[in-house]
Amino acid sequence: MNTSAPQQFSHPDVTAKGEARASVAFRRLETLWINTGTLCNIECANCYIHSSPTEDRLSYISAAEAARFLDEAAALARVSGSDLPEIGFTGGEPFMNPDMLAMAADALSRGHKVLILTNAMQPMMRPKIRQGLMELRERYGAALTLRVSLDHYTEALHDAERGAGSFQKTMEGLRWLAANGFALAIAGRTTSGEDEATERTGYIAIFEKEGIGLDGGDPSTLVLFPEMDEEADVPEITTACWGILDVDPGAMMCATSRMVVKRKGAAAPAVVACTLLPDDPQFETGATLAESLGTVKLNHRHCAKFCVLGGANCSA
Repeated sequence: MNTSAPQQFSHPDVTAKGEARASVAFRRLETLWINTGTLCNIECANCYIHSSPTEDRLSYISAAEAARFLDEAAALARVSGSDLPEIGFTGGEPFMNPDMLAMAADALSRGHKVLILTNAMQPMMRPKIRQGLMELRERYGAALTLRVSLDHYTEALHDAERGAGSFQKTMEGLRWLAANGFALAIAGRTTSGEDEATERTGYIAIFEKEGIGLDGGDPSTLVLFPEMDEEADVPEITTACWGILDVDPGAMMCATSRMVVKRKGAAAPAVVACTLLPDDPQFETGATLAESLGTVKLNHRHCAKFCVLGGANCSA
């Protein structure tokens, strides 16, 4: 006879305490993420998506494969009468994908706003990539935004996450982007134990010192993400939590975004509900966008810690 207590996040519909698990209904497609592949030029101490120079479980997606989902996104927008979604590119490091510039150009030419997440290090700073980015900026202006990962405003804490020398290399890329008039945002982490006001003040100071014209007080310009810990003891989110916490389920990422991934060895890409959970089969929603627009059950600790309790949104 098994007398062990039920495990957290083990049943899609009920929590370990037997309460109804919260879910998020799809509302509209505001951001379509395209994962360019999990290969990255560095390996972080705690990478949100477990990328590294050898991690290729998510393969490079091609421009032709991405274009099929851009076609579908346009069709969905026509049917619903909504605006075209923003197209976000994430990795890994997107600029390692040889089709990155072609995919960005395709999305921009169709009228999408484009957001590229990057560490602004060597892959982005290759002369061919810089030239291509300059051409996109000249043609499309602020429709293209690059969000640079700067985990902390101090070199020591940033390098503790990303490796010695990473801060200076990222700052070089960030200075180049700012000097050439790119629309920019920064992604930081709340790992230092500081309160948000102190952390933002630190970023503001480094932006001023480096001549980078960014408003560190603007949450859409400086996005501070909570840390993710797959072993953390976090509460499960029940249907009652929305009211208790005064949180709108429509503010969750999975209400307004989906991500396309290409698994190693797969014949075609797939769509997942969450940018943070590409490897959990319960969050794979189909082979097409149309198949993916259902309700998402919050059956993972990241749903609780990162999104509901942490208030994070990758599209912010």
